[in-house]
Amino acid sequence: MTRITRVSALAPASLAIAVSLGWSLPAQAHDGGDAAIRAELAAMRAQMQAMSQRIGALEGELVEARAKAEAAQTAVAALPAPTATAKPASEVTWDGAPKISTKDGWSFKPRGRLQLDAAGIDGPAGLTEAQRKQLGVGSRFRRLFVGFDGTMPGGFGYRVEADLAASPITLIDAYLTYKPSPQLTLTVGQHKPFWGMEELTSDLFTSFLERSPVTAAFGFERRVGLSAAYQGKSVLLQAGAFTDDAQTLAGNDADNSFSFDGRAVFMPKLGNGQLHLGGSLHYRKLNDLATSVAYAARPHVRTTNLTFVSTGPIANATAERGMGLEAGYFAGRFHATAEGYWQRVSRTGFADPTFNGGYAELGYLLTDDVTAYKGGVPDRIRPKTPVGKGGIGAVQVNARYDWLDLNDAGVVGGRQQTAGLGMIWMPTDYVRFLLDYGHVWVKGAAVPAAGDRDYSADVVGMRAQFDF
Repeated sequence: MTRITRVSALAPASLAIAVSLGWSLPAQAHDGGDAAIRAELAAMRAQMQAMSQRIGALEGELVEARAKAEAAQTAVAALPAPTATAKPASEVTWDGAPKISTKDGWSFKPRGRLQLDAAGIDGPAGLTEAQRKQLGVGSRFRRLFVGFDGTMPGGFGYRVEADLAASPITLIDAYLTYKPSPQLTLTVGQHKPFWGMEELTSDLFTSFLERSPVTAAFGFERRVGLSAAYQGKSVLLQAGAFTDDAQTLAGNDADNSFSFDGRAVFMPKLGNGQLHLGGSLHYRKLNDLATSVAYAARPHVRTTNLTFVSTGPIANATAERGMGLEAGYFAGRFHATAEGYWQRVSRTGFADPTFNGGYAELGYLLTDDVTAYKGGVPDRIRPKTPVGKGGIGAVQVNARYDWLDLNDAGVVGGRQQTAGLGMIWMPTDYVRFLLDYGHVWVKGAAVPAAGDRDYSADVVGMRAQFDF
């Protein structure tokens, strides 16, 4: 019971007790004022009863309000606790550079490479002074790539990369991939067509400073297109349709050239090693891009722009057809690879010349390391005992013969052959130092030396490289 309720109950009782105890009233009550006093007492009693009723009503309202408040508290307590917007947890791993990944399929990784070359070329004495200045000792940043790649939910992936050492800065890779299954990959954007094992091998993992002269001579390059690749346990199939490279497309509104390129590889295990057998076919229609083509190659390194062999412009060209064959074997410390390539030029009004080139290579690791092969191409060699962890890294020696023949059907561009020896020191997974020597023979050179078109040159090249 509340304090107000107790007061309202005691008030009439106290008055009654006072009367019953014979408390005397004032004198005027005996002088005939009894009626007035009774009226006043009645009024007081009525007021006190009204007050008591009001207090009772207020007490009921208070009880009802308290019940509603308790019910509201119970309802609020029954509601689920508010939760913050869920964000996928990210994970940072390290593979040459930090890679950020989330459980729902997102990932991002910066990537880059730096290759600094120095080389000396001892050419024939009969060259002009201007030509000799293009030889001798030189250096250059061969590549300075910076970019990023990663994955997206739904089986998508991406890569963007540019070469800062090129002038102007050149877009290298810019593509989107989609994997509807673990075996199948679809790619759209600027990427490599399927020109053979060495061309598809990253320049980070090639055995010499430069690929065989076929690559430069026949214009192997990344192009904008759409391709598909299927990789089974021992079979790799690749095919695509391409236009031109992004830089040429951006500067030539009339460039409506296109090409179709395909490659097949059989790659079973053989004994303790990996066998590689493959071939590729290529067709390119020039359309309004050009009415001529030209093929040329430098002598073993890229520190010079002088080319000993060159067809010059081949007029009335309408299309190019190419075919490549490739073979390799990778077992433990040893590897052997060889490729041949034939390029035929379709011309109107003239015979169609066919040019060819290729290479054969042997390599052996002097340290207790193994070669690497993945997805139809050689891969990164990882030293078992790198520098900084008690070892010297991996050391590999390589020998190579390559050739390029640009003579056919009345076109005399010359024939170049090179015998090369090389050594690679890989102190860690991501650092390489290369030392090459090449002896170059030229017959029917496009650049005569005092009238002589048959001569030789010696080349020594070095490279310091790292990537992430």
